[in-house]
Amino acid sequence: MKEGSKVEASKLWNNFIEQYPQYQNQTYESWSYGAAPDELATLTLNGTKTATASGYELYGIENEPLPEVGEFNVILDGQDNAICITRTTKVYVVPFKEVTESHAFKEGEGDRSLAYWRRVHIEFFEKAYQEGGISFQPDSKVVCEEFERIFPEMNDGN
Repeated sequence: MKEGSKVEASKLWNNFIEQYPQYQNQTYESWSYGAAPDELATLTLNGTKTATASGYELYGIENEPLPEVGEFNVILDGQDNAICITRTTKVYVVPFKEVTESHAFKEGEGDRSLAYWRRVHIEFFEKAYQEGGISFQPDSKVVCEEFERIFPEMNDGN
């Protein structure tokens, strides 16, 4: 994007509220993916990515609440441009080694296989946990979150 064309989270949210005023009293979180934010935001926008995973123990270190069903999220790219809005549809916690092929496929990354998912997530989690002062293990808990992209809608040309 050109300089000065940044789309802010609040602007995208206001555009959403204009079309869907029934959500005007709702709140949202804006965030970017921890790894490859531009690529993963694009996968979310085009509907390929409908799930994500995060380290359970990291929520405690960062004093952050776990995601909840029904929450709205403004997904940002690596330059903090607002790309799309999602709503969380499912949240569950499992040991890393028990994440399923189905979840890996929904994450939409690489060849969408569980083997690919494990390889890139081990690397990501090991680094994130090390930065948090803890070690990542195959039994470490993972927060699996599923979502739907709600804005812009798929028929809006995206």
